[in-house]
Amino acid sequence: MRKSSVLVTTTVLALAIATLAIAQAVQEKGGGDETGPYDLVRGWPENYCGAGHVIGSTAGIWAETPDRVFIFQRGCLPVLKETGRGAADSFIPSRNASGYDLSQKDPARHPRWDHVLNVVNREGKLIESWEQHNSRFVRPHRVLINPYDRERHVWLVDDGAHMIYKFTHDGKKLVMSLGEFRVPGNDERHFARPTDIAWLPDGTFFVSDGYTNTRVVKFDKDGKFLMTWGQPGTPPNETRPSYMNTVHAIVIDAKRRLYISDRANSRIQVFDENGKFLDAWPNIRRPYALLLSRDQHLWTSDGITQKFTKFDLNGRLLYSWGTFGAFPGGFWGVHQFSVDSEGGLYTADVHVGRPQKFRPKKGADPSRLIVAAARGTATND
Repeated sequence: MRKSSVLVTTTVLALAIATLAIAQAVQEKGGGDETGPYDLVRGWPENYCGAGHVIGSTAGIWAETPDRVFIFQRGCLPVLKETGRGAADSFIPSRNASGYDLSQKDPARHPRWDHVLNVVNREGKLIESWEQHNSRFVRPHRVLINPYDRERHVWLVDDGAHMIYKFTHDGKKLVMSLGEFRVPGNDERHFARPTDIAWLPDGTFFVSDGYTNTRVVKFDKDGKFLMTWGQPGTPPNETRPSYMNTVHAIVIDAKRRLYISDRANSRIQVFDENGKFLDAWPNIRRPYALLLSRDQHLWTSDGITQKFTKFDLNGRLLYSWGTFGAFPGGFWGVHQFSVDSEGGLYTADVHVGRPQKFRPKKGADPSRLIVAAARGTATND
């Protein structure tokens, strides 16, 4: 070997060793990579419930923009006096406000039924609270905006009221309601604890219905009933197509295929827009929420493993991250999640009662980040 080649090789090796030494020097000690490719934004949002109270069970969150984030929660709860080592990470029953008697408000669990629908900015400061509509809500479940809607109507799903509401963007006017308040049913005019909504570009929409019913319901853009499909299964091991239990979330891909969370059976079922069964993805323990990203991947939040999972549209698992915990940055039942135009991730923990915000870490692998949902070109068709 020539001396010049030896010199080059030695120089390259020395540089590599030096680079490794620098990397090791700046490597943070300890930790468990609890928040994956994200950093928690601490202190977001502000406690708009006020002194002596905390934000209640948080079921819905939707980032319209970084400065307009909707939070749909189940009232405000009194601050608990924590006792004992590790209390902040332990199971606290009175903070777990995810379920209660649907026939009436439970003062023990929900002593303050205010600040149910809130809008905050990027700093987490409250900019709107729709107090005028509190009497319409019983058990908030989802908040959404149709990506094809120029007027940006706000849709609210309340499974306890058995209702779906469509409001003007500012919340001043209710322009459509589906269902009958507190009256469950399984026909063209009633739901039994509905859970989610997804839209086609022409405004046609689908409702997952839900905790009691075991079906998907299709409506035209004006709310006219079109069709329904789905039958009661036998959880937790149902495998038959179109048999479902706890129909908990729904999204649509660019080819107009519907992905349905068959939560109690630990799977996702795939249908065409007319209810024809296409596929099933098993062994997804409890898919609480779904997000169909712009780059056409399906992300889920799992209510058992507490992980976010990324799938291609053939159902192959590509990546997962997240960990259980009531500590800041941990998860305890991510019931809905949303991503803003700057890549900020927002999560609604239904069991521990809190919304959280995360920012991508500097230099994070883009393939590990949750890309925002499709923001289709708005039409009035």
